[in-house]
Amino acid sequence: MLPNSIIKQPLSGVGYLLKGLKLLSHRKLRLFILIPLSINLLIFSSAFWFLFSAIMQWIDSYLTQLPDFLNWLSYIIWPFLILSILFSFSFIFSSVANFIAAPFNGLLAEKTEMLLTGKEINNDGLKELFQDLPRIFKRELQKWAYFIPRLIFCAVLFFIPAFGPVIAPFIWFIFASWMMVIQYADFPFDNHKIPFATMKLALRHRWGKNLTFGMLVSFFTTIPILNFIIMPIAVCGATAFWVDIYKQELCNKQVVAQG
Repeated sequence: MLPNSIIKQPLSGVGYLLKGLKLLSHRKLRLFILIPLSINLLIFSSAFWFLFSAIMQWIDSYLTQLPDFLNWLSYIIWPFLILSILFSFSFIFSSVANFIAAPFNGLLAEKTEMLLTGKEINNDGLKELFQDLPRIFKRELQKWAYFIPRLIFCAVLFFIPAFGPVIAPFIWFIFASWMMVIQYADFPFDNHKIPFATMKLALRHRWGKNLTFGMLVSFFTTIPILNFIIMPIAVCGATAFWVDIYKQELCNKQVVAQG
């Protein structure tokens, strides 16, 4: 267990990401970081190789859709389009990586929480983990059911004449950041069997702090090298967020409801 002085004060979204980075190097977590880190490395290296071979062609094609009177905006929109494409790919491939690595990320969140609190969530072994796989992947599908309609809405915005190229990149960035919050916060919440709807409501109550965390995760997923290690950092940071803010609040409510 880490000293109470380290975990007693809630941090900012930036603080929790930094705390995740600090936890990443802890010797007790190294083994549980290895598998999700390897999955992230494989998926992101493949995705970004494809992306950087095509990104300039996509941007030039997209900017030709601007009306003539808005051509001057192309110099302003160009960097935001690059960021939007990077965030889009990062979000999609991060979601794929998280789906594949979900059992191991859940295990990493569990061991991180045990390190922070000194208390086990459960003492299940690998056999129990494999038996729990259907429930884990069902939870991941719940997240995709939440993501996809919003993903389609944001994608459609890019094709609205005049309005789309100007506004859509900003809306996409907020959306991708919020989805990163949902993605990584869900691991510690799900370890305690907190329903998905309850988790979303709890996260919205601290929307600003959570969104800051998600924005940073989204940004770092677009940066080569950093995007390989952001997954375990975000899992550890989100788990610290859970321990400091949500655990006592939501677990106490569960106990009262069950009683």
